[in-house]
Amino acid sequence: MPLLHTAEDAKYVVQAAKFPPEGQRGFGSPFPMERFHAGLGAGAYLQQANNALLTMVQIETKDALENVDAIAAVPGIDVLFVGPFDLGNNLGYPIMDGHMHDNLNAAITKVLKAANAAGKKAGIFCTSGEQSRSYAVQGFHMISVATDMHVLPAGVMAALNTAKGEGPAPKLTGPYGK
Repeated sequence: MPLLHTAEDAKYVVQAAKFPPEGQRGFGSPFPMERFHAGLGAGAYLQQANNALLTMVQIETKDALENVDAIAAVPGIDVLFVGPFDLGNNLGYPIMDGHMHDNLNAAITKVLKAANAAGKKAGIFCTSGEQSRSYAVQGFHMISVATDMHVLPAGVMAALNTAKGEGPAPKLTGPYGK
C-alpha cells in the first residue's frame, strides 16, 4: 500500500486486507475456497487466506518515516517497503544523477532498523545489481533488483548490437560453450 503516513493508516490497511477476526475484509463469494481448496469450510478458508496474505506498506513520505516505528509495530503488517525516489523527493533530497543524499541513506537505514526491531521484513526498490547487492549486505530481505522497462530493452539492444557486430559476442558456458 503506497502513501500511508501513520500507524492508523497501517491499521486501516490491515483491516481492509484481512478477513475477520483480524480485519473487516468482505467475504465476497464462496467460490474461491471451492475452486482451490475442495472440502475446506468457510472458517478454515478465511484463516488460511489471512495466514497466506502478505501485507506490505510503502515508507515513502516524511510522515511515514517519522512514524516508522509505530507503523512497523502494527500487527498484520509484514513488510516495510522503501521507494527511495519517492521518499527522497518527499524528504527534499531527490535522487539526482544516481546520487543519493546522506540524509536519504540515513532514512533508508532507519526503515530497515524499524522493521528488524519489530520482527518484520524490509524491502527496497533498486535500479541495478550493484545497488541491490549493497542493500542485501545491509540486511534488506526483499529487493526489487530491476524493472522490466529497463532490463528488457537493454537485453534486446545488447542482442541486436551483437547481431550487427557492434557489441561483444556473448560468452557461452555450459554444454554448448567452451
